[in-house]
Amino acid sequence: MSLSLPPHWAPLWPGLMLSAIIAVAALYLAEHYGAPVMLFALLLGMAVNFLSTEGRCKPGIEFAARQILRAGVALLGLKITAGQVQAMGWQPVAMVVLSVAVTIAFGILAAKLMGFQKFFGLLSGGAVAICGASAALAISAAFPQHPQKERATLFTVIGVSTLSTIAMVLYPIVVRALGLNDLEAGLFLGGTIHDVAQVVGAGYSISNPAGDAATVVKLMRVAMLVPVIVLAVWMTRQHMLRQREQNTPDDGITLSDSGARPPLLPWFAVGFIVLVVVNSTGWLPTWMVSGGNEVSRMFLVTAMVAIGMKTHLKDILTVGWKPVALMVLQTLFLAVLFFGLMLIHRHWSGI
Repeated sequence: MSLSLPPHWAPLWPGLMLSAIIAVAALYLAEHYGAPVMLFALLLGMAVNFLSTEGRCKPGIEFAARQILRAGVALLGLKITAGQVQAMGWQPVAMVVLSVAVTIAFGILAAKLMGFQKFFGLLSGGAVAICGASAALAISAAFPQHPQKERATLFTVIGVSTLSTIAMVLYPIVVRALGLNDLEAGLFLGGTIHDVAQVVGAGYSISNPAGDAATVVKLMRVAMLVPVIVLAVWMTRQHMLRQREQNTPDDGITLSDSGARPPLLPWFAVGFIVLVVVNSTGWLPTWMVSGGNEVSRMFLVTAMVAIGMKTHLKDILTVGWKPVALMVLQTLFLAVLFFGLMLIHRHWSGI
């Protein structure tokens, strides 16, 4: 009996193996130097971007940048359970939902006022409001193909990772200066810092209760990925419909690889929901949940490497100051908004 792989998999292996090896190197460097792993993955991928233009590695790199990315997003569902959300009560949940929705709306509006497409506003606003680089990759995966899509995604990953690292250092100082107690500090850190790792680092640098609260609030934000992905797909469909009605060019956008309309809820979003539901039942053993989380992380880092290999540094350097200003503005807006919501929460609950 032959153990050979299906023929259509064979062309993918060189690019997939290369992406995975570089991803392992990025993970090692991130753990050794304490820097965001997505930045290392991006930079290492860009260092060998010539491999994505031709040769045996190209098919596998393309596969990693799309399908491995989507599988990693689906596996993020193993980070969340309904019990975690219920344990915090309805007020923090309402704060998270409101802050995410308003921040994304602000991001789309600000992007349009600064001359960008609303899609970039959703991409950058979603990354800031939800979970940093992982959200940027997830939202990008729901967008249609476009000549500027990967450039915008890479810039967003760089920006949100940098801002998240700065916030991890500064926000614990800010919460102490504001006189917040441990629970309030955890709520603020979990509700405002972009990446999960930086939330954990900032929260537990204050205290264990602050770290626990920050982590749970952060996971609530991760759960907002699904409605935002649906919003991204809906915006795409509406954009294409308007362009067809007006008989205008489609700006290089294609709805999918096959040219067909994508479903309103992509398969990786469905997978995310299913895994949240299954994980909430408690049926899954701890080793399976933790293993799934590690696989998700590895998949997302591998996809980031592949996206980096498809990008040239000159494309990033020509973006100008406006996208930087937009992401800084979104970050400050989220911080001020969430602090205001916390003051209301304090008044209601008397904490």
